[in-house]
Amino acid sequence: MPEPTRVPEPTRVLLVDDHAMMRAGFRLILEAADGIAVVGEASTGAEGVAAAVRLRPDVICMDVQMPDMDGLEATRRIVGDPQLQAAVLIVTTFDRDDYLFSALSAGAAGFLLKNAGPEELVRAVRVAAAGDALLAPEVTRRVIARFATDGQAATGVRSSQDVTPTPGNPQSVTTESDARALAALLTEREAEVLRLMAEALSNAEIAGRLFIGEATVKTHVSNVLAKLGARDRVQAVVLAHRHGLA
Repeated sequence: MPEPTRVPEPTRVLLVDDHAMMRAGFRLILEAADGIAVVGEASTGAEGVAAAVRLRPDVICMDVQMPDMDGLEATRRIVGDPQLQAAVLIVTTFDRDDYLFSALSAGAAGFLLKNAGPEELVRAVRVAAAGDALLAPEVTRRVIARFATDGQAATGVRSSQDVTPTPGNPQSVTTESDARALAALLTEREAEVLRLMAEALSNAEIAGRLFIGEATVKTHVSNVLAKLGARDRVQAVVLAHRHGLA
């Protein structure tokens, strides 16, 4: 007798926003989607941190401007807690660079505006739950522009004066290395994956484009980050654009 098909666990989502109507709207959108369950709500950043500890969600939709503690500080605390594995998705009304860069610096997995469509919210939650960063093309352009101006932006990437490039030492090869040194660290497939990351594709989308398994893509992404000495996909994409690898 065949074993019953195992139904995957739904993605557990926590909503943190000081507007009850906004939380209600997000709940309706997300719970109408397959495989997503809203497990809790909070109206301040401090309540959001406490709820994250109590509920252990997979993804947290986090507002920025809230009483008691703003969403950026709440994100820093959640991401900095080794006991929590939640991906934080910043969802805000304000399209401001200081919020964007602070959110990325705090470790947010994505940055979404509240005027985005329902399907974009659902996709963002799924992308974050899969362990990917939601790096929309327009956000990528702004991060790169800021990087070019400041040398390191808010992504934490070191400037060219900080480290001497050493292709044999992956941790030293960051923004200071030239395109040839960076490219030499990557296999042909890894370079291809990096280019698709720079197009804001998720792991699942990259797998579909390259006709390979998603687990294989995750391995390639991990290798790319390690070889470039990048903390996350944001840094990797910045490096790819800065050195003409994307």
